[in-house]
Amino acid sequence: MGRFTLRKILYLYCISSIVFILWLLNYHMSIRENDDWEERIATLNQRLAKKQTQLDESRQLIINYEEKLHKCRMLKPYPKHFNSSLPTIYLITPTYDRIEQRAELTRLYYTLLHVPNIHWILVEDSDRKTDKVRRFLANCQIPYTHLNVATPEQLKLKSSDPNWLKPRGVLQRNAGLTWIRSSLDKQTNRGVVYFADDDNTYSVELFEEMRSTKKVSVWPVGMVGGLRYESPICDRNSVTGWEVYFKPDRPFPIDMAGFAVNLQLFFDHPSAWFSNNVQRGYQESTILKLLDVTMADLEPRAEKCTKILVWHTRTEKYKIKNEAKLKLKRGKGTNPNIEI
Repeated sequence: MGRFTLRKILYLYCISSIVFILWLLNYHMSIRENDDWEERIATLNQRLAKKQTQLDESRQLIINYEEKLHKCRMLKPYPKHFNSSLPTIYLITPTYDRIEQRAELTRLYYTLLHVPNIHWILVEDSDRKTDKVRRFLANCQIPYTHLNVATPEQLKLKSSDPNWLKPRGVLQRNAGLTWIRSSLDKQTNRGVVYFADDDNTYSVELFEEMRSTKKVSVWPVGMVGGLRYESPICDRNSVTGWEVYFKPDRPFPIDMAGFAVNLQLFFDHPSAWFSNNVQRGYQESTILKLLDVTMADLEPRAEKCTKILVWHTRTEKYKIKNEAKLKLKRGKGTNPNIEI
């Protein structure tokens, strides 16, 4: 009986040893296979990183080519709209990203399309030039310059703030003035500078009124200041006062859309800039004072300030209230890839 037990133990030992050896071999094979897989994964990661680098480089090349193409388009000639005998109107327009932006710019563009010798300086309130505005300008058939500068967050209006709470477009207008002073020739370029917001409505006639500005030309603006219009008060060819309600004692109680400045003044007064540190309603007075303008320098236009040729319109803020409902109803909203 003892021998039988010993034999069983020996058999069991042999079988256990064989099983252990087989397991050990399998374990080593698994480790080797794992090492192989780790090597393969590491190789694939290296290849992926290399491809990602190539992709980033390709994207940067595309951006660089688009920028060059953009500059070429900005410099392309527009023979139908240029008359060497006419001064050029340099139109500085601040703009910012919002759902109504493209609609506003389109409306303004189709007005400018009818104006000869105009150069549109469009300045985005952004830390980069956006593709949306870049694509819009690519189809424009007037000379333009595309710039950008971001307003610091602490100076931006919140959605709940009234429009008058903080100055708007200050850095963007200054960026336009910087381009004018650095890109144009003081001796050879003749023209007029006009600050045109993208949400106003302009008659084509207005631009011909301002083109011959000797120093500063002025005219009425409709639908502004809580009145039907605001206007300079004229006696013959001189401005003698102002028809306004808000702070009529300001040096120049005029809307930004209500005056144009001869280009030469910005060369003659290189320290004339807009500022975020002025009280409400004083942006226009500040820039005109810095340009050393007096009441006697003002040139009434628009039939001695009796005709409205620009309106301070504002597009109603559009509320996208049914996108979420549509998504709940059919599982998706409208196509986000369609640009509006």
